[in-house]
Amino acid sequence: MSMRKRTSVVLAVACLALCVLGSAAFAADKVIKIGTLFPLTGPCAVAGQRCVAAVETAAEVINNKHPELKVPLAAQEGINGGTKIVLVKADTQGKPDVAKSEAERLYNQEGVYAIIGCYNSSSTKPASAVAERMKKIFMCGCSSSAALTDRNFKYFFRLAPTDKTESAEFTEYFQEINKSQKAGIKTVGFIYENTEFGKHAADEGKAAAKAAGFQIVADVAFTPGATNLNSEVQTLKAANPDAVYGACLGGDYTLWVRSMKQMNWLPKAAINYCTGYQDPIIAKQLGPDGDLFMGGTGYSPEIGAKYMKAVAAVEKLYTKKTTVPFDSDSIQEAVALFILAQAIDKAKTLDVEKVAETLRTTTWDSPLSLGGKVAFGAGGQNMKATSVITQLHGLKYVPVFPKEYAEAKATVPMTPWDKRK
Repeated sequence: MSMRKRTSVVLAVACLALCVLGSAAFAADKVIKIGTLFPLTGPCAVAGQRCVAAVETAAEVINNKHPELKVPLAAQEGINGGTKIVLVKADTQGKPDVAKSEAERLYNQEGVYAIIGCYNSSSTKPASAVAERMKKIFMCGCSSSAALTDRNFKYFFRLAPTDKTESAEFTEYFQEINKSQKAGIKTVGFIYENTEFGKHAADEGKAAAKAAGFQIVADVAFTPGATNLNSEVQTLKAANPDAVYGACLGGDYTLWVRSMKQMNWLPKAAINYCTGYQDPIIAKQLGPDGDLFMGGTGYSPEIGAKYMKAVAAVEKLYTKKTTVPFDSDSIQEAVALFILAQAIDKAKTLDVEKVAETLRTTTWDSPLSLGGKVAFGAGGQNMKATSVITQLHGLKYVPVFPKEYAEAKATVPMTPWDKRK
């Protein structure tokens, strides 16, 4: 063989080797970009940061083999034959207009396949509208406004129970303890942040309470991030409702509780939607002052230990990032990524229409959900979403309703401030 021919053969072999190696490298480097859109600054920054950490934990489990974890996709490496998830983070600042513009940026400039967010319902509403307009998937873990799934969107999927669901549960519970514990709850009041979340929660709560025959004697809205709630709490105190429904997030919840202590007033029962009450950090900050308050809860370490055995090992990965356990909000965001990844893996394609249809038509195993399953109904609402009412006792969330989860009777009426140790 001539030198020229030998050189050509060598070059051909080298090119073939490079092509093979290049293909292998491409296969190994297949990625799908998922946006996370949460309040990383502003009044709800701590909650938003924990939600991001939860999504990061889910991505870590999905991208790497974790055969010791008893959750879907943990035993394999990646999805769709090795595709890895890369998270692109964005900050809503807790502001609806910022959430909208950041959603547009994530889809248009960052090229994300889907977005998970936004914690605040007021931010989730415009951000998910961007996704719907662009025919992109939006996974919502914990935003609870019932209005979000009343829009009949095709590409929106929400994991958590709604404020409408919790309002019905709260009211049913008050009816139950009136019978079983002679609680004497006849009048109710509402205190809520003046946002999409707060207004819808209060509206749903008032509708449920009115239908059950309770008299509404106080309707108090406040600006989130307030530095003083004295006038709002004074209004509640003057009306003196037997029970108060609160829609207070983060530091606003802490301020509400401390303002009631400052005025030496408590209703017979106080029950809160969503985080604030659910947040173990806030519970620790309040200490004994937080005792005997109640709220809807989809997860607590106590609930997880008894009903969600698979959570503990995953939570170890999460606590390395946060030093605190999951709360009811953050764990829903982890579930959002697990369900989306399962849908992509099952559909065996990134075609949005096919993945969205797979999400809508499948009942998913979800060991990190209290009900153990996820199934989306009209408007993208998870019809398997489960919540229990708990009461805080010494930093422990004790389930009190419904009966199948109850471990104790709630202390009602609440012990007055001046009689607490």
